[in-house]
Amino acid sequence: MPTECIPYSETGYFSPLMCDYLAEKPILKPFYNRFPKLENFEAQIQEKQQSSLTSIAQRTVLVKALLEQYKGFDDSVFTLGNIAKLESENTFTITTGHQLNLFTGPLYFLYKIISTINLASQLKKQYPTYDFVPIYWMASEDHDFDEISFFNYKGQKVQWNRTASGAVGELSTEGLQEVFEVFAQQLGNSNNAKELQSLFEEGYVKHSNLTDATRYIANELFKTYGLVIVDGNDKSLKQLFIPFVENELFQQTAFKEVSATANQLTAAGDSYKIQVNPREINLFYIKDGIRERIVEEDGVFGVYDTSVRWNKEEIQQEVQQFPERFSPNALLRPLYQEVILPNLCYIGGGGELAYWFELKSYFEAVNVTFPMILLRNSVVVKTEKQSEKMEKLNLSNRDLFLKRDDLIAKKVKELSDIEIDFTPQKEHLQQQFKDLYKLAEQTDKSFIGAVAAQEKKQLKGLKHLEKRLLKAQKRMLKDKVSRSTELQEALFPNNSLQERRLNFSELYLAYGNTLIPTLVEHLQPLSGEFLVLEL
Repeated sequence: MPTECIPYSETGYFSPLMCDYLAEKPILKPFYNRFPKLENFEAQIQEKQQSSLTSIAQRTVLVKALLEQYKGFDDSVFTLGNIAKLESENTFTITTGHQLNLFTGPLYFLYKIISTINLASQLKKQYPTYDFVPIYWMASEDHDFDEISFFNYKGQKVQWNRTASGAVGELSTEGLQEVFEVFAQQLGNSNNAKELQSLFEEGYVKHSNLTDATRYIANELFKTYGLVIVDGNDKSLKQLFIPFVENELFQQTAFKEVSATANQLTAAGDSYKIQVNPREINLFYIKDGIRERIVEEDGVFGVYDTSVRWNKEEIQQEVQQFPERFSPNALLRPLYQEVILPNLCYIGGGGELAYWFELKSYFEAVNVTFPMILLRNSVVVKTEKQSEKMEKLNLSNRDLFLKRDDLIAKKVKELSDIEIDFTPQKEHLQQQFKDLYKLAEQTDKSFIGAVAAQEKKQLKGLKHLEKRLLKAQKRMLKDKVSRSTELQEALFPNNSLQERRLNFSELYLAYGNTLIPTLVEHLQPLSGEFLVLEL
């Protein structure tokens, strides 16, 4: 299967912050712990081992919670084995997280998890005396239903229409029978289509809430690789987080530290953008189908937009008795994860890593080891037929990453019998004006200004003519150029990365149960490059 790797910085799809991080620019070193290289994990292991948060007692709580969460699921011996290993002080986790998107949502859901699985496997080979468990952290406490209520299939939205409030993981799967029936018709009757239909139906029609449905689907896709799925919306796990909840309520350390770090980050680079701004209290309150943020004013704590109020002693008692009601927001969730897991590395997309950069000093302030942070694999998958078309059109993989107008201009210049590049004419014109400047130096300064103005005018005219010629050639070569842009659109729909638009079902329909093993074979989490993969 032919592949090509392209540096992220050359794709045009990644932020300056991500490109600078991957280049290990010194200006970003204060914002992370260790860069994710194989040889750097030894020091990360040693640092994590010294933390009280990886004690046997803490690990026992984690294992017990996981076994309870997996009750009723057809977990594999590999997953059960990995859960059991977590009780050992020599076992560590590699973690990714994702929302509970309908039918996994965008294609990169697979790439996140496969990056995690492959890194755990790679670390086991490098450090055989330790065990490494791949973790998928379900964002079951998120409340943004609109973001997760659909997926794209062949350019159309498959939508779950309903009203929703509170933590999405607690939502009932009511209404997904109708979604299943519509989607099943779109899939057709092939063997691969029937497998997808079964996965959807078993997941969403036969489970009562979105957390269980998502666990079922992720488990079915990845259980043979020992993936362990964690639901943080768990009382026993929240009990481990109580000291940090109290710190958030009464000390507001996150607000102070993250605000300062965010300012330092934007000062470090003009193009660096803040991903998330901290609140004074970065916690939500979950109860009776609501998830609203906690606010404090003059020593009185309350739940925003409700009548719920506590004084300091009352809310402290609430935390002790009902820790499951206190939910970290997007900024605090990384800390929660690192408190309850013996984690070495978090794998996420560019946006996720951007807010991790804001957190390092906060982690230090609350004495929690900051994990290594790794950009997940990115992939564009093309068929053999598409590769053949590219060859006929003289298109390279790198050409596909060009902006649409740039690709058109490139192909027009390649196909045109007329030389569209006016660089020689511009150089000839500039040489003529050099002679005029020499003449102008022998007279008054006003003449020099007139020469400069005329040079600028004529160069502008040449550029205009060059654009006019390019436009005329575009019209004449429209049919030939359109084949290139149509192919680019197929692989980069709506000028976006394929992995952000497609759902895995489109690829599964074509490749069936060979899809995930093939991706596992080819994705290299530490490569630091974008993969173009022909299937």
